[in-house]
Amino acid sequence: MTPYDLVVLGGGSAGLTGARLAGRLGARVLLVERDRLGGDCLWTGCVPSKALLHAAAQVRAARDAGAYGLPAAEGPADLGAVMAAVKQAIAAVEPHDSAEAPRPLGVDVDFGTARFTGPRTLQVAGREIRFRYALIATGSAPSLPPVPGLAEAAPLTSDTIWQLDRLPKRLAVLGGGPIGCELALAFARLGSRVTLIEALDRLLPREEPRASALIKDRFKAEGVVVLTGFRTEKIENGAVHGADGAVLAYDQLLVTTGRTTNTAGLDLGRAHADTDEHGQLRLDDRLRTANSRIYAAGDVTGRSAFTHLAGVQAASAVTDALLGTRRRIDYGAVPGVTFTDPEVARVGPTEAEARRRHGVRVRTRVLEHDQVDRAVADARTDGFTLLVLGPRDRIVGATVVAPRAGETIAHLATAVRHRWTPSQYAATVHPYPTYADGPWNAALAEVGRIHQVHLPRVQNACRRPGQHPRQQGLSA
Repeated sequence: MTPYDLVVLGGGSAGLTGARLAGRLGARVLLVERDRLGGDCLWTGCVPSKALLHAAAQVRAARDAGAYGLPAAEGPADLGAVMAAVKQAIAAVEPHDSAEAPRPLGVDVDFGTARFTGPRTLQVAGREIRFRYALIATGSAPSLPPVPGLAEAAPLTSDTIWQLDRLPKRLAVLGGGPIGCELALAFARLGSRVTLIEALDRLLPREEPRASALIKDRFKAEGVVVLTGFRTEKIENGAVHGADGAVLAYDQLLVTTGRTTNTAGLDLGRAHADTDEHGQLRLDDRLRTANSRIYAAGDVTGRSAFTHLAGVQAASAVTDALLGTRRRIDYGAVPGVTFTDPEVARVGPTEAEARRRHGVRVRTRVLEHDQVDRAVADARTDGFTLLVLGPRDRIVGATVVAPRAGETIAHLATAVRHRWTPSQYAATVHPYPTYADGPWNAALAEVGRIHQVHLPRVQNACRRPGQHPRQQGLSA
């Protein structure tokens, strides 16, 4: 048998991060990938979707050019040309995730299907391998809801939509979460007639309700037909049939309603790594399975759908295994971004979630972006900043809806991580004019409120001895 200190199963964001870190620590590492390195993020997720959204934004800007005295573009975009640009973006990033990249760190790379043969052994392409520790980072895949006729309709998913080379005239999107909203907006801007269908009563149901309402209104202004509270009864004859009798014909159907973890075929039982009735790994707070020598990170944990968190989990698991450290991951301070226009970025709980946890000790501070000079200059005052303040006036959560909100949320994530007060957040000077003025001004407004509460006490403390109460005030 070939012995390794660490075997990593899966070459996506979590797997690559874990393998590279272990290699830098001097461990002998084997990285096993059954398909291609880079995972969903490179091939079907982060990179292609953001490249598509960028292309769609350029198309939208070209159509709006008439407002600035330039000829305005008309008609649908050439999806073939757009997808070529998407592939260029993938090709530019791919070398960083290639099999050659981790090898100088002492990482061996094997391609093939892996399965466990025992608590400390596995087999890859017929080769028996022994390991001290293993990291499962096999990711997740799109799943279809149990709607009659849906599987037979062979719908597109976030994995397969990149195969399109012609723009569909009518695109129906099932699922109003982040993936569905991003792809619906992109294709609407490229020229498809898009219908976005969500079974719950609002889009982006995990975000603040006012963020959901804003995005719905913006989508309608962009020509997207938004149907919330829509129960899909069946898919038949090229149409979505609703329980209320509605029939929505389409040329292409895209499903973005959920994902399932990739654990099938690993023979986890032989490794004594338990799963629940849904095939979900049972993990402790150190990301260890029931077999303490086998860890998990990324989508396969069921705790993360974010690339940035997958890397953090992998680093935590590797240092725990190889160094014996105990790195605690603060899941309450992990930012997430939906890259619509405007973007919706949040860290920590929503106001409703915070109230369930802390009750009446929760307050919010909202700043409309007509008070943000950069938003005024860009004619993008439709956004807002919302700070969720918990016990002792600590910032426990925040939402920013604005262009480039994903960049703006980073400093707020630090505030939530360290439980800053608005005063502590406002103490950092922010550049002007930027959208980061939104959170800063919101914090400053809250500081002003606190000063108003304490002003009478300060005035009394500053009163000159013997001064008449009517003459009270701040002394020079």
